[in-house]
Amino acid sequence: MNRVLYFTSSLVLLAMLACTNGKSPESKDAPKQNVSLQLISFAKPTNGELFNLGDNIQIILRLKNDAVTPDSIVLYVDNMRIGGMTNLEYSLGTNSFALGTRQVRATAWHNGQRQTASVGLKLKSNIAPQKLSYKVVNTYPHDIEAYTQGLFYHNGNLIESTGQKGLSSLRRVDIKTGKVIQSVNLNREYFGEGTTIYDGEIYQITWTSRKGFVYNPKTFDLIRTFDYPTQGWGLTTMDNMLVMSDGSNILYFLEPKSFTEVKRVEVLDNVGPVNQLNELELIKGKIYANVYLTDKVVVIDPSSGRVDAEIDFSGLLSERDKHRNIDVLNGIAWDSKDERLFVTGKNWPKLFEIQVN
Repeated sequence: MNRVLYFTSSLVLLAMLACTNGKSPESKDAPKQNVSLQLISFAKPTNGELFNLGDNIQIILRLKNDAVTPDSIVLYVDNMRIGGMTNLEYSLGTNSFALGTRQVRATAWHNGQRQTASVGLKLKSNIAPQKLSYKVVNTYPHDIEAYTQGLFYHNGNLIESTGQKGLSSLRRVDIKTGKVIQSVNLNREYFGEGTTIYDGEIYQITWTSRKGFVYNPKTFDLIRTFDYPTQGWGLTTMDNMLVMSDGSNILYFLEPKSFTEVKRVEVLDNVGPVNQLNELELIKGKIYANVYLTDKVVVIDPSSGRVDAEIDFSGLLSERDKHRNIDVLNGIAWDSKDERLFVTGKNWPKLFEIQVN
């Protein structure tokens, strides 16, 4: 090739590349990136708004752009399709919904594209809990050094889990004398919490370590450990599941062998969420729960999370029985055979057999 011609051609090519910044001329006509479609947002209800179960909730949407009208809008609650919206308003009945947080979504379509807006609302009970009273049937001694975290009845004795780092233990306690028959201490790093029995094994959880232990109920020998992703507070057994609290208003239903979550239920009364759920006990199909830092025990319908009743144990422990290390009411145990209910508290000197009316 003629060297002059080659050099001239190269200069022309470089000039063309400089004019296009190295891009081909066709790149000028490349399609622009699509802008996210914005059609609707929620005007009502507002996020986190509280309603009674059974209320008809007014859903009101607003257009993001008055010049663009959706071709269609479909309403969902959680993952259930409710129906199409013919305009921007809808009256949502809630009789069939579960208590707690419900996610409401509206999906709008326009020219084959869609946009979803969502809002979270809470449904509380529409029934005030029944106020139950109690009568003391018997009083027994209780170790004032026992920072009671979990309690259940088993084969004539109480199994008690105690807390505080360096003092946490699992104990078998004689009811009548309050004496510790058998015990095993947790390592100093662990703060013991709730305990229960399932399928011939004792389960014990810890507060913030997210570590649990499974024991032989006769020897208290450690069988295995398990992990979980929340704090551990209370623990009980229901059917083929364990039920755990974590200090919120949520009950976690867990598969016992793997400790994986099967479902969760939010606990609410007619005022709103009932938080600080602590020690748990299943009694005749209902879950009884201490409410931490109070003298109250709530009776929960485990299928819905509704608080059916509450018991105020204020005054159960007399002033003369209190000492400087006394702490709150905590500990519920149920003898299903003889239908005896026992309650106590952290560092309390007494265990009470109670009859609830």
